Amino acid sequence: MATLALYNMEGKKTGSFEASDAVFAAEVNESVLHDVVVNYLANQRQGTQSTKTRTEVRGGGRKPWRQKGTGRARQGSIRAPQWTGGGVALGPKPRSYRYSLNKKVKRIALKSALSAKYADYKVYVIEDMTLDEIKTAKIANLLKGLEIDTKALIVTAASDPVIYKSARNIKGVTPTHVETLNTYDVLNHDAFIISKDAVAKIEEVLA
Repeated sequence: MATLALYNMEGKKTGSFEASDAVFAAEVNESVLHDVVVNYLANQRQGTQSTKTRTEVRGGGRKPWRQKGTGRARQGSIRAPQWTGGGVALGPKPRSYRYSLNKKVKRIALKSALSAKYADYKVYVIEDMTLDEIKTAKIANLLKGLEIDTKALIVTAASDPVIYKSARNIKGVTPTHVETLNTYDVLNHDAFIISKDAVAKIEEVLA
């Protein structure tokens, strides 16, 4: 069984507990991780880029000069792609970059990401991640106690407005909860801080 260290809200170690090997000690599948990250980034694209073709650029209705006898190359419109100010040939148009992956693939990727974090000793489990009031200083003290000065992902079992508002103003810190947890966020942050309740919820879904 994978052994996870337990910490309190001051960042001090209070003990440890056994977690599921299927979630935190699984084989890291780099190929699946790559596929899921590329899929995530593609789905974030707005796809609103657009260029005008020769038919959409204003002007160019008259033929610049007659077809023959001028010694110059024949031209049909000053808005053709080869002209300055002309349309763009084969340019981008608004489109959707979204595509889907199987749920099984996403689960394998998330388990691989969590296992990679565990192997790097970057998983920090908080025994009771609760705050009585919105206080950024308390989250800052937690990070200081854990000796974390890099990007950190804070995961709660359910949506917690107090934790979210307390952590969102700290540079490099992203608060989230289990239902919105994804592979990209796990890999994109150096430290993975999670409540003990959230660990149980993840194991219930992935183990």
